[in-house]
Amino acid sequence: MKMENNWYTISVYSENNVGLLNRISGIFLKRHINIEGLNVSKSEIDGVSKFTIVIHTTEQWVQNIVGQIEKQIEVIKAFYHPDDEIIYQESALFKISSDLLFDERQIQNIIKDNNSQIVTVARDFFVLSKSGKRDEIDKMHSELEPYGIMQFVRSGRIAVSKAEMRISSLLEEFQHN
Repeated sequence: MKMENNWYTISVYSENNVGLLNRISGIFLKRHINIEGLNVSKSEIDGVSKFTIVIHTTEQWVQNIVGQIEKQIEVIKAFYHPDDEIIYQESALFKISSDLLFDERQIQNIIKDNNSQIVTVARDFFVLSKSGKRDEIDKMHSELEPYGIMQFVRSGRIAVSKAEMRISSLLEEFQHN
């Protein structure tokens, strides 16, 4: 039986220690699994960081990886979810030549049709911001590409689970042990 690859989001709650990201990325490296997206931020719990990692693999591999991540001493708990169990967004910034904003009517249509915002306008460039799913950002990128994109950057995925992850109660147990 061949297992199929799907998109998974791994949420790792941990103490914020130097070197943890390096050890976590090593777990993926050993298995030849590419990290498609990565975001690290503070979590809903004081003093606890949340790593959000996006990968494209089988459920068996993601279970194995989460098990390896949880063996890291600073890791409190790790979860994984397929895309249909989470609410997620990415953000992107597009830097475009200023003359296009005024000379190309289509640019204004792209901005409006993609529900993006103008962040700043300078003499030589303007910057657009777009939040949404990866494919929505990819669509806007392909629409702007023929006009010339001076710079482009995309954030890692940020995500919350639809179901409660019970990390707060786990953390209370963790602190009492």
